[in-house]
Amino acid sequence: MAQQVRGVIARAKGEPVRIETITVPDPGPGEAVVKVQACGVCHTDLHYREGGINDDFPFLLGHEAAGVVEAVGEGVTEVAPGDFVILNWRAVCGQCRACKRGRPQYCFDTHNAKQKMTLADGTELAPALGIGAFAEKTLVAAGQCTKVDPAASPAAAGLLGCGVMAGLGAAINTGGVGRGDSVAVIGCGGVGNAAVVGARLAGAAKIIAVDIDDRKLETARGLGATDTVNSRAADPVEAIRELTGGFGADVVIEAVGRPETYEQAFYARDLAGTVVLVGVPTPEMRIDLPLLDVFGRGGALKSSWYGDCLPSRDFPMLIDLYRQGRLDLDAFVTETIALDEVEKAFERMHHGDVLRSVVVF
Repeated sequence: MAQQVRGVIARAKGEPVRIETITVPDPGPGEAVVKVQACGVCHTDLHYREGGINDDFPFLLGHEAAGVVEAVGEGVTEVAPGDFVILNWRAVCGQCRACKRGRPQYCFDTHNAKQKMTLADGTELAPALGIGAFAEKTLVAAGQCTKVDPAASPAAAGLLGCGVMAGLGAAINTGGVGRGDSVAVIGCGGVGNAAVVGARLAGAAKIIAVDIDDRKLETARGLGATDTVNSRAADPVEAIRELTGGFGADVVIEAVGRPETYEQAFYARDLAGTVVLVGVPTPEMRIDLPLLDVFGRGGALKSSWYGDCLPSRDFPMLIDLYRQGRLDLDAFVTETIALDEVEKAFERMHHGDVLRSVVVF
């Protein structure tokens, strides 16, 4: 029987979000209903509210979440009612050309629930990243549920559902950071600071954090950055080169998603180095680089899809590191809030006051 719960809805571009009653249908084949326990306030949700992703309003926001499976539909075997899960927005299909070549982290046909959640009047909702977890319960594809150790804090574990995984994976999976490497991270919000942590876990010898906010740089240093650069006070390209013997960093991770910071990343890497774009740009943004420089500097220019993670592989492993005290996910939880405080959390995020606000139920 369908259930009615409260959820955070963005009805139109730029309008404040509101709490409304939504209808969550029973799970159909391949689907699951999850009782949400915690959901992080991610910048992508603000992108949705501002029309920066698409204009499929109204949106049911929220996607960085953990909770307990309440019910599953026909044919679901990977999770069962009662399982503690982290939700992911790239449910692997297992059949596309990437999956069949043994590269499921690049799955080209990821999927979401077939049924739609709706407003009370029947209006269909577009769930953020196919999840819609700023709600007491949500309907997802069963493949979007990854079972992990239930002893983990939901507020911390849920952050692997997007921002922290994106940053960790940008360093470890996409960037291939190795022991002794030099790494620069441009933009030290939640994703950028997670990239700092990922570089530290991978054994980087030098980790340079770059931002315009000294508060974020101080946080980055606490999470493992060996050096910091305030790019309001110093040219970041020159500063990174100076800190790396005049050469540039082996791996530069751009976690802002703007043309000017991407260009800084491009020129701040060493010859044959790697640039990783994990910051999310908006549709109108363009980059103009001399093609001779692209050729002449060699190396690799990569974009990082969800940290190139495979949830079934990476989430349990990272939760194990968290439980062992080797990965401090709790450090990313600046505050816990109620469902009706999401709009205020957007404002605090916009001003750089938090790494993550997390809605807890």
